[in-house]
Amino acid sequence: MPKPTKGARLGGGPAHERMMLNQMAAQLFEHKRIQTTETKAKRLQPVAERLVTFAKRGDLAARRRAMRQITDKSVIHELFTEIAPLVENREGGYTRIVKTGYRKGDRAPMAVIELVLEPVAPKAKPAKAEPKAEKVEEAPAEETVETVEAPAEAAEAAAEEKAE
Repeated sequence: MPKPTKGARLGGGPAHERMMLNQMAAQLFEHKRIQTTETKAKRLQPVAERLVTFAKRGDLAARRRAMRQITDKSVIHELFTEIAPLVENREGGYTRIVKTGYRKGDRAPMAVIELVLEPVAPKAKPAKAEPKAEKVEEAPAEETVETVEAPAEAAEAAAEEKAE
């Protein structure tokens, strides 16, 4: 669970902050990306990632836990049916924060927080260099040319049998 910060909260008391972050999480799942201040984006990230983890579990208890924070049933349905299958192979890091500059009115640092929905590339196992070097030396180019010609001759023989 994210540790609450000490001191002033975002826009008021702790209850208001919770409600604001839950609403921002709902908007993030609905629109896949939102623009907000850097501070709010950093505070929203653990809330959103926890909800995605609930969605990956996918059982009734997880759905009810998510419904305690996000009361919009259409957003919960989208989270559990569309977003969760896209991130099922990902072990974390479901959101990305990209800094975008400063707001014109008050020079507040702005950022875009978005869901990372790209598929995860599997990690390649490091191959040993010695066995590859041996295989290259054993197979000269002439032998590979002969193996290519043999199937062509077999295809011609099969065509002659069909013609007879």
